[in-house]
Amino acid sequence: MNLGILLNISNHIHGMDKKVEQPQNQLEEKHISICDVMKGDTSEIIQKLESNVPSLVQNYSDLYTAYLHMFDDLFGTCYMAEKEFFDKLNIDQKILKEIKRNSDMMKNQYLNNIDMTTKFFDVYVQMRISAVKSVDTYIHTMMDSYAKTLSQFNQTMNSSK
Repeated sequence: MNLGILLNISNHIHGMDKKVEQPQNQLEEKHISICDVMKGDTSEIIQKLESNVPSLVQNYSDLYTAYLHMFDDLFGTCYMAEKEFFDKLNIDQKILKEIKRNSDMMKNQYLNNIDMTTKFFDVYVQMRISAVKSVDTYIHTMMDSYAKTLSQFNQTMNSSK
């Protein structure tokens, strides 16, 4: 209950009919539009998500840079171990060529999977954008239809008066 109303009731009960002044802003309650609430909140959420995309991309880039650095270090020490240990084993070059061929096949499979996944997500995002645009077009069509129907209704009501 409004404080001013409580004071008025209290003054009336106690015989004090003196009017209590209420600030103008308390008398006028701001009209809240459900459309403004939903639009504002939805926009704020989407803008927040959108503002975090560069940070997310940068974080993943930093993560893969750290992976690359770690593996470069790991395989850098591999050269030292190769000189100290593997060269002394006299592994046949044909076996090493087979290992290289198998490694290339696995590498190419990973690269193809990365390309396919990237293309999948590109198409997925484009499909979602298309769906949003279709819904947007549908909403505009429905709003135009609603406006025309309302206008015709108002014309009918005004002409019957």
